[in-house]
Amino acid sequence: QVQLVESGGGSVQAGGSLRLSCAASGRTFSTYAMGWFRQAPGKEREFVAAISRSDSTYYADSVKGRFTISRDNAKNTVYLQMNSLKPEDTAVYYCAANGASYSGVYYRTDEYAYWGQGTQVTVSS
Repeated sequence: QVQLVESGGGSVQAGGSLRLSCAASGRTFSTYAMGWFRQAPGKEREFVAAISRSDSTYYADSVKGRFTISRDNAKNTVYLQMNSLKPEDTAVYYCAANGASYSGVYYRTDEYAYWGQGTQVTVSS
């Protein structure tokens, strides 16, 4: 089992940047594929970005070119660098871990067994 703790959320004006971090504990972090999701009030949780065990990445169209996912296995941490933020990026952001043996990227919520508690990101216009 793995425990996930997000940090780095906050309030920022449109056009600004934030970097989210997700620290993992438990089983060997490098064996997990990781993902970031977000959920705005009244909306379903949606995929943002994912990174495989071998550092392949995949992004939602809405964030492509603005967000970057990365991982540091030595620090058991996955990051989400968010640039050119827009008001529609406002949401609670969650990181998630997938321990499947296949080394791929995953973008469905039901593919992730472990979730953090979330961190709030608010972008004002």
